[in-house]
Amino acid sequence: MAFTTLRYAVDDRVATITLDRPGKLNAINDALPRELRAAVEQADADPDVHVIVLCGAGKGFCGGYDLERYAEAEGEVPGSQAMPWDPTVDYALMAGNTDDFMALWRARKPTICKIHGAAAAGGSDIALCCDLIVMAEDARIGYPPARVWGIPTTMMWVYRLGIEQAKRMLFTGDLISGSEAVRIGLVHEAVPAEELDAAVARLCDRIKGVPKNQLMMSKLAVNQAYEAMGLVNTQRFANFFDGIARHSPEGLWFRERAQAVGFREAVRERDSGAPIAPGVDKRLPD
Repeated sequence: MAFTTLRYAVDDRVATITLDRPGKLNAINDALPRELRAAVEQADADPDVHVIVLCGAGKGFCGGYDLERYAEAEGEVPGSQAMPWDPTVDYALMAGNTDDFMALWRARKPTICKIHGAAAAGGSDIALCCDLIVMAEDARIGYPPARVWGIPTTMMWVYRLGIEQAKRMLFTGDLISGSEAVRIGLVHEAVPAEELDAAVARLCDRIKGVPKNQLMMSKLAVNQAYEAMGLVNTQRFANFFDGIARHSPEGLWFRERAQAVGFREAVRERDSGAPIAPGVDKRLPD
């Protein structure tokens, strides 16, 4: 398959998938979820691959969905329908993306996400589908659209963190550092940025010498425990609620604001902590 949003390479039993839209902070567009799935499935089918590493080109791992495409553009676009909206259409779209991201979870081989810069919003959805995450200490991860305009569709926060910290992350929409992420148990390791490549290489070196069948059995045994906890049903709710969040009065306000002042300013206002109300430039009293 010819990829337009990522690069794929194999070397010494390690397949490396690099999100490659650096000018857009590797933002998710219409093609990226499908290409990511295809690349993971290609690595999973390769008998020479024991480990799959996912990373991002340029300044960061992935800044989330391309808001120039999905929030700032006028008219109907995927994820933003004219009102009244059809939630089943939205659900089909987002559930499809989630299923593509979850290829990282379903792969029979270990998947490692290497995060520098940021894994924000939809970028965190992708990262948290991996088996292990290694971050730069100064990198950031979180789901800011939990403040307005989104619910994390893979909903891996609760399965990786537990109830207290998962609620904290989703009630606040905070972006936390790699150092804090490892402290609360969200990621495997956090290292200085200049040591990130070496840390991931060391982890790959420890894993890639294990037989593929052993790796597969270990991964399936752990994953089935979380699937038995209701992971699939949790994701169904999350994908449905994500569509509601983008078509709620406050969600419509956010898109109107992005069209009026640009998505960067709309994001700044959303994340400022001030409560928002439907309609441009309105605020609710405390």
